[in-house]
Amino acid sequence: MADASFDVVSEYDSQEMVNAVDQAQREIGNRYDFKGTDSTIELKDKEKELDLDADSEYKLAAMIDILKSKMVKRQIDLKVLDAQKVEPAAKGRVRQKVKLRAGLSDDLARDVVKRIKGELPKLQSRIEGDKVRVTGKSRDDLQAAIRLLKDADLPVPLQFTNYR
Repeated sequence: MADASFDVVSEYDSQEMVNAVDQAQREIGNRYDFKGTDSTIELKDKEKELDLDADSEYKLAAMIDILKSKMVKRQIDLKVLDAQKVEPAAKGRVRQKVKLRAGLSDDLARDVVKRIKGELPKLQSRIEGDKVRVTGKSRDDLQAAIRLLKDADLPVPLQFTNYR
């Protein structure tokens, strides 16, 4: 019997993220408490980050809540967001960068491999760039590995692709 395999990746749908940011920006423009404030959310897709700009930290927190609600409606996991510290900007405004997590870091990939080898010694797992390939003879063992990783509380959302 041929070996079965799957890949463990961490990614988000960039088009859905664009739509969520557009909807959040539209709601911020229409809300009464944001009238005349020039608060913005800007998605920089190449750098994989968001730039938020507001009059106060309170409005910045409200903007993040609006964005999170739009992301949930579009099935984007909130673990994608990695908020940086709030920085003061010109004229008493505040600014915040929110990085978007995509891909498994080296440390996290090693942690995934270690978890799989510790619990399921029949499976082989190896790091391939920003993903982890898991192979084994039994599909049941692969399903057990998927359950193990879903139950682990990791800081990034995981997807399981190329299941063969």
